[in-house]
Amino acid sequence: MHPAPSVIVFTTLSGLGFGLLVWLGLGMPAVTGWVAFAFFVIAYGLAVGGLLASTFHLGHPERAMKAFSQWRSSWLSREGVCAVAALLVMGLYAAALVFLDTRIAILGWLGALLSLGTVFTTSMIYAQLSTIPRWKTPLTPALLVSISLAGGALLAGQVTAALILLPVAGVIQVLWWVRGDGAFAASGTNMASATGLGTIGSVRAFEAPHTGTNYLLREMVHHVGRKHAQKLRAIALGLGFVLPVLMLLVPLTHAMALFAVLSHVAGIAASRWLFFAEAEHVVGLYYGKR
Repeated sequence: MHPAPSVIVFTTLSGLGFGLLVWLGLGMPAVTGWVAFAFFVIAYGLAVGGLLASTFHLGHPERAMKAFSQWRSSWLSREGVCAVAALLVMGLYAAALVFLDTRIAILGWLGALLSLGTVFTTSMIYAQLSTIPRWKTPLTPALLVSISLAGGALLAGQVTAALILLPVAGVIQVLWWVRGDGAFAASGTNMASATGLGTIGSVRAFEAPHTGTNYLLREMVHHVGRKHAQKLRAIALGLGFVLPVLMLLVPLTHAMALFAVLSHVAGIAASRWLFFAEAEHVVGLYYGKR
């Protein structure tokens, strides 16, 4: 799958923003007034910015509102419902903290749950796709949720939690890569099954179905060289998980905390790029690309 910048921005920023909202909803850090205002500006900027970026990847952004009506069957619709509900509830919670110096615990807990639900529903958009064996695994929601919580802990200044969650997320990331590398072969999908011609003999690609490119080739078929992928994985693991942990283990300053966050964001962006670039959609078989 060709990794569109808007999707990478969406999954990276929104996960970080909603992760921060989870911690703020739990009262960590326990801030009020203008300090709370600053935290919520950052959280909403990331969450809303990420959601807005996702609309640029839609074929018809003007129809985005229609997605909310399919919540009974669509994870994309459930994501939209959860996101709006989380932002509204957390908005009320934030208003009480900022203007009344009051923490309404029930609103915070509900907002935290909805924020976590938003990340989970986003992950299920990918995890439920049988056409992409690398994504179809419980490790996909585990990966996206763990990264969101770890990044949120970093932004919220929850050092102890971050020191636990970052290594956990890093281990899940490695497991996701290892499992994913063999997922396409393990799925048993091949050119015969992709074309439906397996019953009449051996199937091979003689030439491309057409002379030009199309939407499927642009969006669903992308190849990343193994050496290139391994280098990017090392960068993602190092910047996203290892370096932030090392920075948190030394005497912490505001500058060091900022560098830890920036390193984490850069690493997760690389991880997200690989998430889409290595997707291996089965439609590639039809075009002889797998």
